[in-house]
Amino acid sequence: MAKRLAVGAAVATLMTLGSGYAQTPLQQEEILKLWLASPHADGDAQAFKHWNSEGEIPGVCAVCHSTPGVVSFLSGPQLSPGIIDQAISTGSTIECTACHNPAADALSTVVFPSGLRQSLQEGAAICSVCHQGRTSSSDVDAATAAITDDEVSSDLTFINIHYAAAGATRLGGSAKGGYQYAGLDYAGPFSHAPNMSECTDCHDPHSTQISIESCTSCHEGVTDVRDIRMPQDSTSTAVQIGQLHERLGNAIATYAKEVAGEALIYAEDTFPYFFHDLNDDGLSDSEETIFPNKYAAWSPRLLKAAYNFQFVAKDPGAFAHNPHYVTQLLVDSIRDLSRASSVSDAGLERP
Repeated sequence: MAKRLAVGAAVATLMTLGSGYAQTPLQQEEILKLWLASPHADGDAQAFKHWNSEGEIPGVCAVCHSTPGVVSFLSGPQLSPGIIDQAISTGSTIECTACHNPAADALSTVVFPSGLRQSLQEGAAICSVCHQGRTSSSDVDAATAAITDDEVSSDLTFINIHYAAAGATRLGGSAKGGYQYAGLDYAGPFSHAPNMSECTDCHDPHSTQISIESCTSCHEGVTDVRDIRMPQDSTSTAVQIGQLHERLGNAIATYAKEVAGEALIYAEDTFPYFFHDLNDDGLSDSEETIFPNKYAAWSPRLLKAAYNFQFVAKDPGAFAHNPHYVTQLLVDSIRDLSRASSVSDAGLERP
């Protein structure tokens, strides 16, 4: 039902958007086909049906999980990132008017959870309203400020970046989406090849898919973006970052057991993601990955590393969005954990 309602709304919108958007019936048909195949159109996804039993989406969620929500946000002062002061009825997805409206067309500055405002081009501004996460380095600093690095505190809980924060990844240190350790410099916006720096330079704006043809003019012979590597490297950028990410995961588990005194496991698809490893087997068993068993032996040092682990985990395109920034986050987190545990930082190179 939700999908049928969304399709009806999209068709009606396409008929009335005007010459600035779809100009012919053929264009309209093709755009609708692309959109229907996208996650933005999936009315059966948890992202759009999570609030069905309540009948309304709270203002802290509605901006990115409904079309009326984002339109309301764009029409307002945009003081708090991704938040409006009223609930929105359920039943919509991210439809045409979410991105095609006068306020979206005029959008050039986006506020991020760090409080920093960034000037963005048309191909990135509207995307970054939602694809920015919900937390920042400042949230972690605020939570840990009064606690010593390795003190386990019941006042600490896991801080989740939220999902698909590609806009924050792409801007790096200019948005401070990842946890940035004091005294270190962090890479800013990732500068890719000419005409390949905005969201819609790589992603089709309606299907959200990446066309590999946009990459192969430089990366000849590549059939998967995860295979792209620099000439001097033996492995792809995605593989390198994946290996660093796995190394950080192992380092987090080592520190948790040695310093916090409680074994920890990570379950990538189960909120709140970090749980007590009750049998200490390193596996996320179903009886362990339940909310009452959420991990509760956080120290500031452990929380900072886990935050960065999740930041990278929830942006599957991080290796392309800003490889320098995410490598810095991963390396810095491993090095910090090594200061208080048997975790090794041997061989790490920071860009």
